[in-house]
Amino acid sequence: MSKKVTQPEDYRYVVFMDEAAGFSFLTRSTAKSEDTIKWEDGAEYPLIKVQISSASHPFFTGEEKIIDTEGRVDRFKARAKRAEALRASLANKAKKAEKEAAKKAEKAEKSDASAE
Repeated sequence: MSKKVTQPEDYRYVVFMDEAAGFSFLTRSTAKSEDTIKWEDGAEYPLIKVQISSASHPFFTGEEKIIDTEGRVDRFKARAKRAEALRASLANKAKKAEKEAAKKAEKAEKSDASAE
């Protein structure tokens, strides 16, 4: 029994381009692409566009993204406050409905007592 070949054999030169950083590099890859680009050596290579690379990633550039945790907390608190206000208004409506039902029952009892 022979071993299966698990490694691809169709490596070719490919240009990877980080459009956000304006950074490109040539390397070997099996990645497929319909786009091509003319490289610095004058040859044309397949082009793979990437969203992030070492030129734009905060880990490699040293730039940190500031996370808006305060804004997130404020939005959460505002949502919780709205939910509490809604619960309170629903509780008030339920209390009013109970009072009105009690008044109707009281009126019905009075009208039954006066009818007798």
